[in-house]
Amino acid sequence: MTEENEELQQNAEGEGKQKILVADDEASIRRILETRLKMVGYDVVVAEDGEEAVEVFNKTNPDLVVLDVMMPKMDGYGVTREIRRTSDVPIIILTALGDVSERITGLELGADDYVIKPFSPKELEARVKAVLRRTISKDVYIPASSSAAGGSTSGGGKNSKNVITTGAIKIDTARRQVFRKNERIRLTGMEFSLLELLVNNSGQAYSRNEILQHVWSYPADHRIDTRVVDVHISRLRSKLETDPTNPELILTARGIGYMFQRIN
Repeated sequence: MTEENEELQQNAEGEGKQKILVADDEASIRRILETRLKMVGYDVVVAEDGEEAVEVFNKTNPDLVVLDVMMPKMDGYGVTREIRRTSDVPIIILTALGDVSERITGLELGADDYVIKPFSPKELEARVKAVLRRTISKDVYIPASSSAAGGSTSGGGKNSKNVITTGAIKIDTARRQVFRKNERIRLTGMEFSLLELLVNNSGQAYSRNEILQHVWSYPADHRIDTRVVDVHISRLRSKLETDPTNPELILTARGIGYMFQRIN
């Protein structure tokens, strides 16, 4: 086993053998991914079509889903919609090399990342590791009315070490939860990680490539469509902004990228 695989295995085992659902109609891909992911320490369940993927997801409650777009009975988009009705579990979609629209549609529906076919198992292992590291919740749900989410909503700054308030929005960085007044706003793990980066550095603009490096752990020389960032920003705005078409929290830094409004 290589040094990198040993690190991946230690990561998986150290966090309680995380479970991954692999859904793909190609038996060879399912077999390769199941073997490789088990080899580095993950528990793996598989599905060969979209309907089975939803059924297996509901029965096994995996920590992450690897999901092919083109599957019989229900495509990957339909599976993503079904999962996102009840769960924020991270989703990595597998998509064809030349079809940009597939990637964007999957991301808009709630996927966290994508891997282009054909791909190397090593590449997918790295994406699984990065997404899991960024999306694991640190704690259980705590109602906003409790002291853990305390602080007045009248100000525009930090109320405590781990709770940031701006207007009606409260961001609990310790529990990775966001509230509008006393109502929790559901974010996926990657959405929260992106928000956390911008909020903790409010007033500082980040380029799309910098965001990909910080949040998605892509190396600086990795070539990826930066619209991954644009789609996640759009999703965040739709959930946090009063008027997503005229954002006041997550701002566009022209010629650079994005930033969160300065918090005093």
